Amino acid sequence: MFDFAVFGSLFLTLFVIMDPPGITPIFLALTSGRPVKVQRAMAWQAVAVAFGVIAVFGLLGQQILDYLHVSVPALMIAGGLLLLLIALDLLTGKTDEPQQTKDVNVALVPLGMPLLAGPGAIVSVILAVRHADGVSGQLSVWAAILAMHLVLWLTMRYSLVIIRVIKDGGVVLVTRLAGMMLSAIAVQQIINGITQVIRAG
Repeated sequence: MFDFAVFGSLFLTLFVIMDPPGITPIFLALTSGRPVKVQRAMAWQAVAVAFGVIAVFGLLGQQILDYLHVSVPALMIAGGLLLLLIALDLLTGKTDEPQQTKDVNVALVPLGMPLLAGPGAIVSVILAVRHADGVSGQLSVWAAILAMHLVLWLTMRYSLVIIRVIKDGGVVLVTRLAGMMLSAIAVQQIINGITQVIRAG
């Protein structure tokens, strides 16, 4: 039998962590200036990368971390620092440069990872897979993961309409807003990692 409690619990957890509404302005800021067809492809690529990372860590997460001798707090701090670098680019307008627009596939980094498939989502999935009982529990966990990524794709795919409405001036405003939001997320992630290190010590 399908376990709706497990499905609902993990889906809501991932929804809060991955935050589809919150990712929209960041996606718009990072993909602005590209053709619509490319932006749509990047929405798909970002979700595919995030799902791939989540799936790998869901299946082999603890073994990977143990093999690399990497703790969860270290993963959180590293992800936070990477996000902070991207946020500073957004805030200072460096993403408006033609080189950034043409050469960098932001669907992979930072959208796919660590924005979508960040430490919080990875740890949540590792724990959910570990605690799921039997086939029904595992099926519910993976169904929740798939459903969450479908929501993410739909959110980013149809957020492109916003760009056509707000025009260039609006995109600049959204870019600065996204930079501020992303910097706050990054700092919070670093704080959470440091806090866990202190508690473990």
